Amino acid sequence: MKISFHDKFYESDYAHDGASIPGRMEAIMTVIGAERTFEIIRPHPANEEDVLLAHTLHYLDTVKSNGKLYDMAMLAAGGAITAADIALTGEPAFACLRPPGHHASRESAWGYCVFCNMGIALLKLKQQRKIESAFVLDFDAHTGDGTKDVLSNWKECRILNPYAENNQSYIQEIQDFMKEISSVDIIGVCAGFDSYEKDVGRKLTAFDFYSIGVLMKQFAKRAASGRRFAILEGGYYLPDLGKNVLAFCQGFA
Repeated sequence: MKISFHDKFYESDYAHDGASIPGRMEAIMTVIGAERTFEIIRPHPANEEDVLLAHTLHYLDTVKSNGKLYDMAMLAAGGAITAADIALTGEPAFACLRPPGHHASRESAWGYCVFCNMGIALLKLKQQRKIESAFVLDFDAHTGDGTKDVLSNWKECRILNPYAENNQSYIQEIQDFMKEISSVDIIGVCAGFDSYEKDVGRKLTAFDFYSIGVLMKQFAKRAASGRRFAILEGGYYLPDLGKNVLAFCQGFA
């Protein structure tokens, strides 16, 4: 499995919010970076043409007015693109990045997000005619309204944001949804670890994250020729963030 990560993501002064808090990336990379079966790949920033697949020029120019935020957001989008490209080869990938993106719509964003990283990565593959269909699972504690907006005109892209009240029903909801899909070109996961039982979502355990990773691996092998990648979204309980990301990645790989 490959990890799309750049040392610049350790920098926390690009914004002042929950996703940019100091130590957040360290909490993850200290754990998954030590996993010998994972290879770290250094991404390049996205091009403006990539971002404009998902966002308006006016919104891009608005973000550009804040130099530090723009540079980090472009690198985050590039990290997502790198992970998606790796997934096309049949090898799983996880993009460990910030700022997140699932609350970034075409013309606006909230919830610590800037650019729709998942939307940009998938739309670029679609533009290149490398895929025609996709499935996106978003297990963040909050609905990925931005991803849904950016991908709303793509009827062959299906998105699931589970809403079940407890962890067992939550995983069952994922399983039931996947039964409806016979085949898809690629699977993308918006991995939000704020759904953790000690984070704001107060729902999933570390083993649940592992189980979701296994489900996505099995689903990808059955329906998508193994093509799968995931992108970091939320996750703010730093004491357990690294172990939760590792649990998902181990199942996903």
